[in-house]
Amino acid sequence: MNTRIAESELILNSRGAVYHLDLTPDELSNTIITVGDPDRVPEVSKHFDKVEVKRQHREFVSHTGYIGQKRLTVVSTGIGTDNIDIVLNELDALVNIDFASRTIKPALTRLQIVRLGTSGALQGNVPVDSFVVSSHGVGLDNLLPWYSFENTPEETSLLDAFHQQVALRPGSANPYLISAAPSLAARFTTGYISGITVTCPGFYAPQGRALRGPLSHPQLLEHLTAFRHGDHYISNFEMETAGIYGLGRVLGHDCLSISAIVANRIGQQFTKDGAAAVANLIKQSVEIIAGN
Repeated sequence: MNTRIAESELILNSRGAVYHLDLTPDELSNTIITVGDPDRVPEVSKHFDKVEVKRQHREFVSHTGYIGQKRLTVVSTGIGTDNIDIVLNELDALVNIDFASRTIKPALTRLQIVRLGTSGALQGNVPVDSFVVSSHGVGLDNLLPWYSFENTPEETSLLDAFHQQVALRPGSANPYLISAAPSLAARFTTGYISGITVTCPGFYAPQGRALRGPLSHPQLLEHLTAFRHGDHYISNFEMETAGIYGLGRVLGHDCLSISAIVANRIGQQFTKDGAAAVANLIKQSVEIIAGN
């Protein structure tokens, strides 16, 4: 029996749209680009030939339109995996739950979700203004432990190596690791660097930044930079990727995260033009997304 989902669990607004994103099922495409900054949404959709839907609720801005015959949606998530929890669940609900009956559809839809964001590099040979494709996401946040999921043997091996090489104080984090969708990652090779991305629960101390608050993990950057397991290394860190990959695994969607490197923490460099770096990432990546 397909259990009805209560109004308190799946919240719809007065026009029948999912609560936070303010989208109805017909306003979403099956190919989705996520960005953090709401102001970045029009920077993506300006590459569309036609925009048919524009919605905004809080920090969640969505544009749906076409490049040629390819229908695309770009949606802003805001910062952090707490927002990713909202966005990924509501995107999934839009395609896999019948809003009229409030039941899960018998045939599920698999979305393609590509994050275009910014990040800080953790290797000297990952320069500012370069583009990194996240082969895996390692989560130092607490989102995925609230869900039931399974790792592949490769992921388990990498996570075991991470536990062995990166020292974390007890109670500070319960790391998890999920890989990118190979079908998406294979499209982004020329002009892109591939590496493991660490997702942090904050911008300052969780990323090794000390302003006035003392650090509980003063050697975090050194340990992340030194990590090696076979050919794998940690290239960068940010605040959303692992949550996207994890919920993609839980909900059955293909996910990929691509970052413009705006800072190199090892060389202590910051890009001279972050807007240009992001614009170049968007232009190059949207062409690939629309062409497949």
